[in-house]
Amino acid sequence: MPHATHANAALTPRTRLRIARLVVDHGWTYTEAAKMFMVSPVTARKWALRYRAEGPAGMADRSSRPHASPNRTRPDMVRAIVRLRWRHRLGPVQIGCRLGVPAATVHAVLVRCRINRLSGIDRVTGEPLRRYEHPHPGSLIHVDVTKFANIPDGGGHRFTGRAQGRRNAAATARRTGQRGKRSRPAIGTAYVHTVIDDHSPVAYAEICRDETAATAIGVLTRAVAWFTEHGVRVQRVLSDNGSAYRSHAWRDACTELGIAHKRTRPLPAPDQRQDRAVPPHPGRRLGLRPLLRINPAARHRTPVLAALLQSAPRPQRDRRQTSHHQAEQRPWTSQLGHQRQDVVLGKRAHPSTEQ
Repeated sequence: MPHATHANAALTPRTRLRIARLVVDHGWTYTEAAKMFMVSPVTARKWALRYRAEGPAGMADRSSRPHASPNRTRPDMVRAIVRLRWRHRLGPVQIGCRLGVPAATVHAVLVRCRINRLSGIDRVTGEPLRRYEHPHPGSLIHVDVTKFANIPDGGGHRFTGRAQGRRNAAATARRTGQRGKRSRPAIGTAYVHTVIDDHSPVAYAEICRDETAATAIGVLTRAVAWFTEHGVRVQRVLSDNGSAYRSHAWRDACTELGIAHKRTRPLPAPDQRQDRAVPPHPGRRLGLRPLLRINPAARHRTPVLAALLQSAPRPQRDRRQTSHHQAEQRPWTSQLGHQRQDVVLGKRAHPSTEQ
């Protein structure tokens, strides 16, 4: 397939034709024609011979691809490389070690198949990501609103510094009369309404003061008229779930303009996207217990409670030899609880005195 000549090329197709005509039609020598256009005689001879054989059509660029490539990678090896890339997400070095192929060869195959970057591969299917587009202009347009803070007269604080930025903001607020909370100067917000064609990168944008339904309808009406002036008939419009695009006025305006309206589906909750459950807490995943809350009122009882907790626990009894009489006794934890209760009520009894 012919390639377009770059801007810095020494000879364009028109200049090649002039050289060839000087040699063929006017009888110039290759050296004279090459000297006039500051190229080599070999280049002048090449274009002259091609002009004799093909005429003006032979001045166009040709593909630099060779007619035969005997050392090209075999198709079965290409399929094996692509299979390992898709299924296991391996790099050129790992694939080359498995198949016994140089890593440079594997990389060349991946580039040729457009799967050399994992970011351009679908995680589920493993196929290259392809940008969808509608067949013709006007088949679908996208509308959206973006918010930008206005810049005060003379520049903001990021450019002039905080002190000068505050003075510029105050001067702009006096000129516009906009005030915020507690009479602070307010610069305001600019709402950029954009209308982009899905088939081509052509876009229509307006800067407005709000994002209400009436403003959005006015932007859509003017955008449709602008596209119509350029020979594009708008058929469908796609928007998000903003309040302006969910209103009845927007629906009626689309019906009057003969445009089908469609909204994007709302994204699921972050813990339900791609069928993934909520990951556990990192501490809980590592087997750590959450921190206990400390009661400030119990600080004065800390020495007494520490003495109870540090007392020697009773020997653990064997459950297989537990009798009915031993089952009626309170466990050690229950005794400790009663001891704590006695301490709180003012009874400082030693654990060994209680039976």
